[in-house]
This record gives sequence, C-alpha cells and structure tokens, in this order.
Amino acid sequence: FLKEPHDQKGKDNFKLLLLLNDRFQALWNFTEENYRILKQKCSTSESFLNLCLNLRSCSEAWKHHKTVLKQFLTDFTSETSMSLALYTVLHKPIRDHVEQYILLLTKLNEALKEILMFLLGNARAICSPSLPLWFPLQDMLCVPERRLLEDSRNLPISASTNRSDRILLFDDVLVLIQGNSFQSFDLKLVWVDKNCREKSAPGAVWQWKLNQAIRQALKGKRDFPLWGKTGEGTEPPSCRFFTYVFRLEGKFKNATYEGEWHWGKPHGKGTLKWRDGRNHVGDFKEGLEHGFGICLVPRRSEDRYDCYKCHWYEGKMRGYGICEYGNEMVYKGYFKDDLRQGFGILENPSADHPFKYTGQWENDKKNGYGVWDDKDRGERYIGMWHDDHKHGQGIVVTQSGVCYQRTFHAGRMVGSGILLLEDDSVYEGNFMEDLTFVGKGKLSFANGFVLEGTFTNKLGQGLQTQGILNTSNEQLDDRITKAQLGLEEFPVEERWKGIYDQFLEFIHSGCKEETEESFTGFHIQTSKELRKSQEYLFCQRGTEDVSWKMEDILEELVQHQELKSLQPYLDKALKSSLHPLGKLLKALMIAFQATYSGIGANRHLLTMAQEEVKYYAKKIWEFYQGLLHLVLEQKGQLPTKSVDGETNDQKACSIVLPLILPCFYPELFMLYMLYHEREDDLYCQGIVDLSLFPDIKLLEFLDVQKRSLIKDKCFLSATECLQKLITTVDPREKLVILQKTYEEIESTVSRVVEKDYKLPMDDLLPLLMYVVSRAKIQHLGAEIHLIRDLMDPTNQGGLYDFLLTALESCYEHIQRMRLHQRENCHGTHNP
Repeated sequence: FLKEPHDQKGKDNFKLLLLLNDRFQALWNFTEENYRILKQKCSTSESFLNLCLNLRSCSEAWKHHKTVLKQFLTDFTSETSMSLALYTVLHKPIRDHVEQYILLLTKLNEALKEILMFLLGNARAICSPSLPLWFPLQDMLCVPERRLLEDSRNLPISASTNRSDRILLFDDVLVLIQGNSFQSFDLKLVWVDKNCREKSAPGAVWQWKLNQAIRQALKGKRDFPLWGKTGEGTEPPSCRFFTYVFRLEGKFKNATYEGEWHWGKPHGKGTLKWRDGRNHVGDFKEGLEHGFGICLVPRRSEDRYDCYKCHWYEGKMRGYGICEYGNEMVYKGYFKDDLRQGFGILENPSADHPFKYTGQWENDKKNGYGVWDDKDRGERYIGMWHDDHKHGQGIVVTQSGVCYQRTFHAGRMVGSGILLLEDDSVYEGNFMEDLTFVGKGKLSFANGFVLEGTFTNKLGQGLQTQGILNTSNEQLDDRITKAQLGLEEFPVEERWKGIYDQFLEFIHSGCKEETEESFTGFHIQTSKELRKSQEYLFCQRGTEDVSWKMEDILEELVQHQELKSLQPYLDKALKSSLHPLGKLLKALMIAFQATYSGIGANRHLLTMAQEEVKYYAKKIWEFYQGLLHLVLEQKGQLPTKSVDGETNDQKACSIVLPLILPCFYPELFMLYMLYHEREDDLYCQGIVDLSLFPDIKLLEFLDVQKRSLIKDKCFLSATECLQKLITTVDPREKLVILQKTYEEIESTVSRVVEKDYKLPMDDLLPLLMYVVSRAKIQHLGAEIHLIRDLMDPTNQGGLYDFLLTALESCYEHIQRMRLHQRENCHGTHNP
C-alpha cells in the first residue's frame, strides 16, 4: 500500500490520481463487455476475432499499469519534475493505447466490409427471384416491416381471366399486379366471401391465409399462425370501423370516410369529409347515405355553411328535413332526390326582408297551393304558385283587414277581382297593387249605395270616377258584405296534398319504423328536437315508451276497434307526438295556423277554414282505416263491416272531429266571432237593455204565462248551467250543456207547480230567453253557428237540434228587440 502524503494538498492530489486510474479501468471493462457481445454476434469471422483478441490483450496490459504507477510514486522525490512525471505515467500510455485503437479500428472497418460483402452475396443468391418484383413496387410498397405471406406464382390462383395477373398477400396489404401497374388494398378493408368455398387446394389455402391475415391486421398483430391452426377465430368480422380516403370513386372522390364498414362499403354510422370543407355525418347503407344525416356545405362567396339535417335514401335527400342556410333562411319540409318536394316551410327571419312560405314544393320551387307572409308589407297571400311565382287564383289579406281575390300571372295581377274593404264596402273590378281603383268597376257602399262606372287615379288629383250612383238600396246585401272567398278556386281536397301524400307513402311502405320519421316529421320544429327524435327512433327505448313502437301501435289498432274503446285510443294517439296520427295532426295544425292566424283572421275566410277542419277529420279517419287494414292484412284477417250504417264522413264527424277540434278552435272561433260581429254587438246591446229589468219585471215583460214561476229565485241553476257553454270547445259537450239547461228549467217549473211538467215550445221560449239574458254570454251568435256547423250530423232532427233551434230563436229575438228599440224608442232604455 502507498503511503499518503501528510499535507492536505498532497492528499487531494493523491485521491484524484487514484480516481483517474479507476475511471480508465471502468472504460476498459466496458470495452471488454462489448467485445464479448461482438464475439457472440460475429463468431464466424476469424479476422474480426483476432482483432478483438488484440484489443483484449491491451485491456489486460492496462490492468498491470496500476502496479507501475504505485512503484513510480514510491520512487518519487522532490527533485523529480512533476510535469515530466505525469507525462511519463499518464499521458504517454494513453496516447500509445489510442494509437493502438486507431490501428485496430482501421482493421475492424476492413473486416466489416468483408463481412457485409459476404452477407450481401448470400442475400442476392436468396432473393434473386424476387428482384423483378420489388423494382416496380419499391416506391409504394417497400416497407422494412412488411412481410410477404403468399405469392400467386408459388401458389397459383387467378383474380381474372388474364393469366399474367399476379396476386401478392402481405401481412398488411393485398396487391394485384396487372402488367406494369398494380393496386393495393389495405387488409382492414378486405372481405372474403364466406359463401364462396374454394374446392381446389390452392384456393382453400389462399382463403385461409387471407382470412388469418385480415384478422391479424385488424388486431394489429404479426404472429401469423401455421396452416391448419385457427388461432383466435376462423373468420374476421364482417362489420368494421376504419378510416379510408376515396380516390376515384364517384361522388366520394377525395373524401375521407371514418366510420363503420360492411363488405367493403360504408355501412352504419360514419363521417365524410371533403377537402373543400363539405362534411356529412350520419347513417350509411351499402356505400351510400341512407337514413338520418347532417351535411355541411360551404357557400362559395361567404364564410358560411348550408346545414342540411335531413333523411337520406340511397344517397339522396328524401323525406323530412330541416335545412339552415348560410343566408339565415330555414326550410322545414320534405325532400326527394336532393330537391325540395312536397309540403314545406321556408322562412327568412332576418330583418332585411322577413317572409314565410308554407305550402307545396316541386323540383325545389314553390308549385301548387301555398301561403306567403310578407312581413314588410303586412300582407298574406293564399293561393296558387308556379315556379316560385304567384300564378293562378289568389287571395291577399292585409294587416288593415282589407282583403281581395285576384288572378295572378308570373307574380303580377291580371284581370278583374273583388276587393273587400274593412268598412264593408265592396269593389268589383280592376285595381292596382296599392289598392287604387282603375278602369271599369262597381263600388258597393255599406249603406246600400252602389257606384258603377270608370275609375281613374291621377297624380295629385286623387280618385276620380265617371258613372252612375244608385241610392235605391237601403242596406247592402249580407251575401256581399260577408262574401266567402276561395271556395271554388281552392277545393279543399287540393289544398294540402303534400301532407296527405307523405302519410299515404308511409302506409304503402308497410309502416316500417325506420321510415316513420322521414315521412311524418312535422311535429319537429327545431334541429335539436330533430336530433333527439332520431336518437329516440333508432336507439333502444325504455319500457315506458314501449307502447309507441310501430309494431305495438299496429297491434293496438286491432284491439280497439269497438267504439267504446276506439275513441279513448284515438284521443291518446292524436295527442301523442310519437304516434303517426299525432304527427299528421301536428302538420295539419301548422298549415291551418299559417293560413288563418294573425293577418289571416278575416271573416271572409270562415267557410274555407270550417270546411278545412271537417276535411282534416275525414282524412284522419281514412288514414286510421288504412292503418287498420294494413295490420289486418298482415295478420291474414278481413276488416269488419260496419253494422251501424254510418258512412265514413259521418264517423269522421262523430268520432274524429270532436277530438281534433281543440287544436284548431282558437283560430276557428276567432273567424266565427269576426263573421258574426255585427249580430253579436246588437245582441249584447239587447242584453244590456234587458239587464236593467229586475227579475220579476223581466219575466212579466217576456209574458211568462205562469206567474207562480217567479217564486223560485228566477232560474238561477239554469242560468249557471248555460254559462258553462263557453267552457268547452266540443260541439257535443255544448249540446249536452244546452240539454241540461233545458232540464233545469223544466225541473224548476215542476217544483213550482208541484208536478211533472213538460214544457211546450210556447212556454219554453220565454223562459229560455230569460235564462239567456241573465247568462250574458258575450259571443253567443258565434257559439250557436259553430255548434250548428260542426255538430254530429246524427243529431239533426232530434232533441239537440230542437234545443239549438230554440236558442237561435232567443238570440234572434233579442236582436229584433234592439232593432225595434232603435227605431221607436228614440234613445230611451224602456223596451
């Protein structure tokens, strides 16, 4: 052992010197380990081994250097040069060893060249048959990790009649070589037809190897099994999820598809993205968009998109959809072959030019019957269209209450028409768009005067006319002031064919559940609701909704054929947004409100609206019958024949109309109130006059024969019963209330006379008039006429008809009393 120096500096230098020596020793140990590894890998090269042995001997020599170092330190004196000593002990041996390494590495390089040439020669000898194959494919297919699993030259099989074709199966792609060109197919998108069983041995081997290679590629494995071993499954799945870029394939050219595949085609849920920004997310079937999908199409001139949320059929939009265009317009309606076709609503909510069109479309243009709201002008057009223009008969209703009927040609008014003014004046003739009279015409005033002649309107001079004024008529005929428009011009059967046609198509398709939403989607009003509706329709539903599956709906139809259970079932179905009949009713409500609400609340449209509601009931009954016949045919049964003798129209009025009337009642009753406004005003004034009388005086005035009736609180119970007339919208229930009122009057009379008493008409009318005057129903005329127009036809001629006639007589008598007072009482309140 060496003696350490006593001074601190000497001790530090001594430690550093020993550390330096140890680091050199570690370096040689590392080199020795590498030598061992090289020896294992290159045991066949003798020259290389010799070089490594020389390197090992150098390492052994260095190990002995520590002893020399210790001896040098023992002989070291203060006279010895420190720099020379360190150079001799450390630098010179290292330099000598580095020079030896340079020499050895030079020899090693020469030896490696010999080894590489040897290996390359063997590789050429092995791969020489494959060299012609790799040169044409090397740019695309030469990947180091790729393995060739089978070659049709080694195991003959043909892909076509051309024998020169060659098939190569790699572990990730299948390659078809035809002449100087080739096609490669990612194994994840390769399917082997399981119905095609190869009888030949090569074919069976190819089929097995291809199936195994596909399965391995799908799982990301490369441990290919031997022939005859099935591994983790004999056949790969037919449904897969993969991303693929279409190159030359028609409408999907340059599009990237990510989603589900089945037998080489997009099938299931997926996403298509094009380079120009187009996107389509939705359902696919056999390589085409089919089912619900959302498509984004960029607009060329703006940084906006058209968004189509629609149903697709074999690659084209078909059925119901909601489209939000980049210019802020929104279309909700039906499509066919990518074009707007059938019933639809186009709305522009922007402040520049707001409008709304509700009606028929054909070839992406407004064609047929439709309603146009121009919110800037405060007008509503109801009528015919052709190629996006008003064309044919049309009705225009203005916000001021003025309306007219006219013929249009390519958007312009032609010929004469009828103009109905708010003050009950009527003009028949030609007029301009600003409603100024021009040319020959007849103006009938509300006071009965008639002006007939030629009208002109010069700038700054106002309206001028030359003609004859007839003052012989005292009052304008109600047939003119209450004229009803559009009845002959727009037959009710032709108004909303687009809605009915879609439902018929749904029935003819067999009411398939996957088509239900595309045919009857008008209960959906927003894109968010549409998405939720699709998720509901195509996803697994909970037990609470099981009764509204299509198979359950059709089954329930059979179970509720009897009238007792049919009406509750139809009531439930029509109130549900999931039942086809409920969806149909929702679409009809939209069409009705678009026509008669708001500006459309004009008394000259009452008959149009009334016959429309009746026709809705008829069509809903027909569609119910269609659904019933369909399910009975599927069960092999015959529909039961009606035993009550009622026609379909009668059943529609008695069964369906009371169920759907609440949906249309607000708009419909408003039209009745406007139509009978003058009569109701006169009646209300009469009621005010009668209310000035005490009960006893009023009974005496009405000439009630039995004076003893005044003892019974003057028919309070009957009055309260009649007041319930305005609490229901169903004509049946209104008639029942009227009957109960009659029974209350009769019961009161029986109590007073202390015996059963049947009221004859002469006794009933004064008592009923008393009850009517005390009930003070504001719009009684509108109520009476609505009941009369929409009541069940089977009630005509019966008790209900008798009581309604009595109520009408009271209503008219109160009006006549008021008219008589106007003529004779000179403003006094004494009847």
